[in-house]
Amino acid sequence: MAEQTYATHRKTVLGYHVVLSLLLLATVIGACINLLKSIGTSGLYSASLILALTVVSMFLYVFCRTFALKAQDRAIRAEEQLRHYVLTGKLLDSRLSVKQIVGLRFASDSEFVALARRAADDSLSPEAIKKAVTSWRPDTYRA
Repeated sequence: MAEQTYATHRKTVLGYHVVLSLLLLATVIGACINLLKSIGTSGLYSASLILALTVVSMFLYVFCRTFALKAQDRAIRAEEQLRHYVLTGKLLDSRLSVKQIVGLRFASDSEFVALARRAADDSLSPEAIKKAVTSWRPDTYRA
């Protein structure tokens, strides 16, 4: 695997982010057309069910990703809290948001403490935190 950097740290899963999203979009469009064509016919009930199932599938698509990322963010927060405690004997600054802490995970131990302090003092965005990292620590487990 190539070295991870700010420019290459985002992960796109082709099957999920592209194929599945396009299939769901096509299915919603098809279900809407099917429902419109079935108005005034005996197929209105089944067309409504197809559209309802498609909408449910779209909710599942969004919620599955959201819930997985939320669980990972909690794990990262705990890991970085422990790392900060090991390095300094203190917990992370309570002013840091979970998103900021997730951004800090890429900082090497040598710059982590100073960057965490700067992120809290200057209210750096997660993107600004990642861009400020000079010695990148890869995270290859993020889904």
